[in-house]
Amino acid sequence: MKPHKEQESVNSYKFTNSRRSIIYFSELGLSKKLISCLNRINFINPTPIQEKCIPLTLKGNDILASAETGSGKTGAYIIPAISLIEKSKKNKIIILVPTRELAKQILDVANLFFSKKEKFNSIILIGGESIKEQTFKLKRNPKIIICTPGRAIDHLNRNSLDLKDVSILILDETDKMLDMGFGPDIKKIIQLIPEERQTLMFSATIPKKIVKVAELYLNNPKKITIGKENNIPKNIKQEVKKIKPNEKYDELKKELMSRKGSVLVFMKTKHGSDRLAKRLKGHEIMSEAIHGDLSQNKRNKIIQRFRNNKFNVLIGTDIVSRGLDIPHIQHVINYDLPQVPEDFIHRMGRTARAGKSGEVLTFVTHENFKLWREINKLINPKSEKKNKSGDDKEFVKERSKKNFHKKKKRIFANGFKKNKKIEFSSKKT
Repeated sequence: MKPHKEQESVNSYKFTNSRRSIIYFSELGLSKKLISCLNRINFINPTPIQEKCIPLTLKGNDILASAETGSGKTGAYIIPAISLIEKSKKNKIIILVPTRELAKQILDVANLFFSKKEKFNSIILIGGESIKEQTFKLKRNPKIIICTPGRAIDHLNRNSLDLKDVSILILDETDKMLDMGFGPDIKKIIQLIPEERQTLMFSATIPKKIVKVAELYLNNPKKITIGKENNIPKNIKQEVKKIKPNEKYDELKKELMSRKGSVLVFMKTKHGSDRLAKRLKGHEIMSEAIHGDLSQNKRNKIIQRFRNNKFNVLIGTDIVSRGLDIPHIQHVINYDLPQVPEDFIHRMGRTARAGKSGEVLTFVTHENFKLWREINKLINPKSEKKNKSGDDKEFVKERSKKNFHKKKKRIFANGFKKNKKIEFSSKKT
């Protein structure tokens, strides 16, 4: 398959929080049937990303869009997609996403806008669930297929997924999919979709790698940026605590006991998440860990219990930084920093959903200070350029001093390593 025509001139639309008079969904060219469904669930006014994406999508444009987390991005493509299906039953849509949780969230949103009779028209294909059951559902010819790239490839290899009738391709959280190594899978999938299609690409940021992908797969797209890329929502209060590694647990325990409401704690590893949850339970702090090693059924149960306030501390890896939409999360605590700076923004986006306020606390140690500088440069570039505070300089100085002493302990002045047993031969030479 030949790549789509390279972008010659990308039409850009950049919007801040300032808007003209109130807009209604009924003004955006949607079907009357869909407007009725939106009114039923009290969806009256579109968010900025929805206001700009919906009309352009209905006109058949390819789109490259970036928006803040919690901006209503899912509705920006699901609502017009459903409207296009209603106008022509020939339309078939596939949505590629990085995680199972995000796939389930999108399906839940899609089902809000379908009538009860039409809910069978959408399906999710994700790992951790029966591939045989998914194959059976695919035989019903769903109009909307939401899937992770890996599971889509599984079905393609089994010939249970046919993409020749797909007319609209949606790539959500494209940056994350590339970070997770799904690039080759996405390429294989797109090669099996007709060239004459409409493609919508959404990403938290639009760095060079995203632009390159857009040049390959999008045809003269409309570029939409809502707010500033990597912008922290105003309703999030952020706090950073510089702390020694061995003090992190006690500080976390103190923070959890002083905070009210649901808390999401981010860890670097699966094992670390399990250990932390077990340790907190030992101190009578009700918590659960969630990560990729758990079965999909187990993950679903944990999330449902958290939604129902059965416990108020959820500990997870970055698997839950995207696709977890629980409005009552009031606090996010970064016990460990993410390895990819952009993931920090998605972690923050788990709180302050739908206009509510939230708080984010981040632990920074000597060991991860360099990574924190990269994250801070991304989310707060102006302050990073202005100056480096005295505290930061002391922090770096202390880290360098600590590293020097570690090396000094390992090596003696005569070149022998510490604790290495030295034997002397009694033989004469």
